[in-house]
Amino acid sequence: MRLAEALISRADMQKRLAQLQARIIENARVQEGDQPAEDPTKLIAEFEELLQSLVSLISRINQTNLSVVLPSGQSLTDAIAVRDGYKIQAAMYRAVADAGIGKQARVTRSEVKFVATVKVGGLREDADRVSRLHRELDSAIQEANWKYDLVG
Repeated sequence: MRLAEALISRADMQKRLAQLQARIIENARVQEGDQPAEDPTKLIAEFEELLQSLVSLISRINQTNLSVVLPSGQSLTDAIAVRDGYKIQAAMYRAVADAGIGKQARVTRSEVKFVATVKVGGLREDADRVSRLHRELDSAIQEANWKYDLVG
């Protein structure tokens, strides 16, 4: 199984666990004399079995991410961390730039005037630059996901 397929499977398992949890909760209590639509004990057993499979899959994904080395020399794990950092950094630059150009409604001259304390254009350029780095690294990660098999 390719790493990308394992990631898709992990997402499916996580959705399924959330659905099972919701069904367990829905059937945890019924009016006296009624029967639950589904047996919560069986649902809990299904949840626990699926959870064990998910834990095993995540462990294999993590092992694979540590063993795969990108052409840049970074492990896949390190590349994912850097990519996530780029995403956070670009979002911060955009948010600060947006705050710097915040619109204000002044009706009279006596109202308080606000001015930007940051260079909005420069922040937008920084956000674009970091976003480009994010996209490039994400492409390399996605390529590796489809190139390498899951270990174990």
